[in-house]
Amino acid sequence: MRLARGIGMGRRMIADGLDGAFLAHRAALERFVRARCGDASDAEDILQDLWIKIGGIAAVPDDPLSYLYRVADNLVIDRRRSAQRRERRDDAWSALATGDAGEASPAPSAERAAIAKSELARVAALFDELGEPTTGIFRSYRIDGTPQRDIAAHFGLSLSAVEKHLQKAYKAVLQLRDKLDAEND
Repeated sequence: MRLARGIGMGRRMIADGLDGAFLAHRAALERFVRARCGDASDAEDILQDLWIKIGGIAAVPDDPLSYLYRVADNLVIDRRRSAQRRERRDDAWSALATGDAGEASPAPSAERAAIAKSELARVAALFDELGEPTTGIFRSYRIDGTPQRDIAAHFGLSLSAVEKHLQKAYKAVLQLRDKLDAEND
């Protein structure tokens, strides 16, 4: 029985066993692995994993070279599956972190719903303070989409008066928005 030294690992091996087959066919195994995974650095990592894996095997299979190719192929498949799982996990985490998760409910959270209800009540109170002509003009223009000329005719006002009521409403809404933004920060 002939003994040889293996790839600087300081491990003793039988030249005609798995270690010997690995050393004798390392270049061919590397080409095979590189063709399967497409990356030279991944191929080197897989060959290192293969070397470590065969180091713990005491029994030598009948066809060591076929066994090495099969184990190398399995390592390539394992690495590919691991990368796919990692990518799915990262995508899921990113979706959760950005709020784009497909499984998330489209309904707002209870906290967000309560905040929105409170803000809506404050907007309603604001329009109550503005009074009827301004509130009616704003609703007709912004919600119903009625042209300003028709609003002026309906309320018996000039076009300029309608514009002034809209400016008053816009100014009040913007001030409330700024106040709400400051409170939420």
